[in-house]
Amino acid sequence: MEEIKKYPAHLVFGLDIGTRSLVGTVGYKMGERFEVVAQYVKEHDTRSMMDGQIHDINAVGESIVSVKEELERQVGQPLTEVCIAAAGRVLRTMEVHGEQEYEEETEITPELIYSLDSLCVENAHGKIANLRENGMKFYCVGYTVIRYYLNDYPITTLECHKAKKVGADMLVTFLPEDVVDGLYKAVGIAGLQVAALTLEPIAAMNVAIPEMFRMLNIALVDVGAGTSDICITKDMSIIAYGMIPCAGDELTEAIARHYLLDFKSADKLKIDACVKKKSVSFKDIMGIAHQVAPSEVLDVAKPVIDDITGKIADKIMELNGEKPVSAVFIVGGGGKIKGFDQALAQKLGILPERVALRGEEVMDDINFWQSEIKKDPLLVTPIGICLNFYDQKNNFIFVNFNEKRMKLYDNNRLTVVDAAMQAGFPNEELFPRRGKELNFTVDGKPRMIRGELGEPAVITLDGEVVSINRPIEANVHIRIQPSTAGAPAEYTIEQLPEYNGVVTFIVNGKKIECPKFVQVNDNLVSGYYSIQDGDQIRMLKYYTVSQILEFMDIMLDYNTEIYVNNQLAFRDTVCYENFSISWEERKPQDDIVAQRKEKPVTSNYAQRVETDAKVDAIKSMVEDINQAYNSDIDIKAVFSNSYDSIENGAQTNGNQGDDKPDSQTEMTEMEEPIHDIHVTVNEKSFTLTGKKKYTFIDAFDAVGFDVSQGLGKELAMEINGQPCEFISTIQEKDVIHIYWK
Repeated sequence: MEEIKKYPAHLVFGLDIGTRSLVGTVGYKMGERFEVVAQYVKEHDTRSMMDGQIHDINAVGESIVSVKEELERQVGQPLTEVCIAAAGRVLRTMEVHGEQEYEEETEITPELIYSLDSLCVENAHGKIANLRENGMKFYCVGYTVIRYYLNDYPITTLECHKAKKVGADMLVTFLPEDVVDGLYKAVGIAGLQVAALTLEPIAAMNVAIPEMFRMLNIALVDVGAGTSDICITKDMSIIAYGMIPCAGDELTEAIARHYLLDFKSADKLKIDACVKKKSVSFKDIMGIAHQVAPSEVLDVAKPVIDDITGKIADKIMELNGEKPVSAVFIVGGGGKIKGFDQALAQKLGILPERVALRGEEVMDDINFWQSEIKKDPLLVTPIGICLNFYDQKNNFIFVNFNEKRMKLYDNNRLTVVDAAMQAGFPNEELFPRRGKELNFTVDGKPRMIRGELGEPAVITLDGEVVSINRPIEANVHIRIQPSTAGAPAEYTIEQLPEYNGVVTFIVNGKKIECPKFVQVNDNLVSGYYSIQDGDQIRMLKYYTVSQILEFMDIMLDYNTEIYVNNQLAFRDTVCYENFSISWEERKPQDDIVAQRKEKPVTSNYAQRVETDAKVDAIKSMVEDINQAYNSDIDIKAVFSNSYDSIENGAQTNGNQGDDKPDSQTEMTEMEEPIHDIHVTVNEKSFTLTGKKKYTFIDAFDAVGFDVSQGLGKELAMEINGQPCEFISTIQEKDVIHIYWK
């Protein structure tokens, strides 16, 4: 070129690499107006492109060389950079949901929103990896948040709100690596570098549907030669992308088969039938001339139009939640055939006037320097590719991540976290991690103590420590040292809220405070015990007499009588809060005999025999009940045969006491005088009277417990929380429970 022309602004070269042709556009933007300086269309010499995807890279590359050289001739300048678009056919979209919960209400910061977004993108990566499409590797080329959730309620913006749970619905888009590489290699053959890469549906959307219209539920359909790309908007966002692998070429092929034409002749006949009113002329491959009405050609294409529009309508419904959209805009050459828009409206079930071709009416701000160029739907996508250069300079860039070189799709908003996600760096290793938690039970109720928080990841960008949302550019060096886990949870008995220090007793008139005992896995421990995972902890609210003596470092010989609440007790007697404990030396035997009031031996012996007999009878009956539960024996029959024998048998045995020999007199010499005691039986207070010594069987008599009811498989008996026998001694203020298990 002898002289380089000057223009008021930088020239942008946009290239639409289509299935049937390449459309090159060169222009510049002045204010809101885009000036198209040059444009050139070249059809592929061979079927090097099919369904929007490059099959023969070298052939496509040579065609790009031709387009570039012609445009350079027109503009009088060398072209070194190009803006391109990837077809919707190769686009993969994933709609995913992600949630994060916090221990307590937390103010939502940008970092937490990044974490939530990252989780959604990770979920999308996981879903697309599971597709296993012939081992293809996919690049995330962007994501759109459809909606956020605050404590399960939809919300527009999360930042600065407080929540225990946040969530997001997100549309994540991917491109296969081989598709991107194929585009880069093809333009590289022409000596061009990629200045911006976008998606064909987005390029068309930028021209056909202004941002102010995107609050409406609208579908854009770009009907090309090999594919029909679909993009849907709603609530100011692009909510879905889709594609069907059929478009204008199917119409051309149907005409070619019907009239026996080659592909180029059939394509020309299709175009002529849409613009001519009277008749169209052509010769078939046999050399025979034909002249037919345009309506006849359109009738040949109608079944294919119905098929394609049916598939487009089905896809739109699928992407839009099985509902028709409010309106449809059609762009691209394949949708220009007569009847296409009406057929699509019919398939969607919407008014015909709500489906329209978008061409001249959306190009008011586009000025073509070439007078022969007519504004129509065919040019929407090529112009959109150029305009995308100004909106966002999308491209693939290379960065170094943990010493590994990797490629990223540059959406002009790349940050460290985008690089981490593309590299597959685990999301949990970006943020502080907690140490192992501690799980145990307290009095049967589960308890969990969380581990300590560790340190966050250390992120450096070219040696400088930065945050995860730091913007990045090409060729930067990113290093991430994973976050650490905190120390595992540690907890002692004394840290439990239930453990409040001491149990108080009155010992020989003085107040004594003993540390509270705790039982862990059936072993007694102190407040300093370090709780282990899986421990079963019981808070004990009592001491035994021997434990109190041991705590006070007191040793009593067995000549000493111990009293609990002024009643004779034993070393295993259980003492609760504020019980009184005292002891005294046992008096000589002679003094006791002298102080005794003589009582007939026979009456005492008869009382003991009667009690023993009743105990034996009840024991026998309980055994019968247990046997009945474990066999086919009728339990009622067991009761009717044996229950009456309890009282009768006891009375009979008791009457035999008078016949016992005087040798039994020695057994009564140490007995206590007759006295009353007060006990609690099944949460009710009772006074037992008329005896010198009381056993568990006396509680049966007091409470009127009816064993004949047989309400369980085993009779449970407890004194102060401890299992006992029928002949176990009971004393003043004892707490007794009798029930069926």
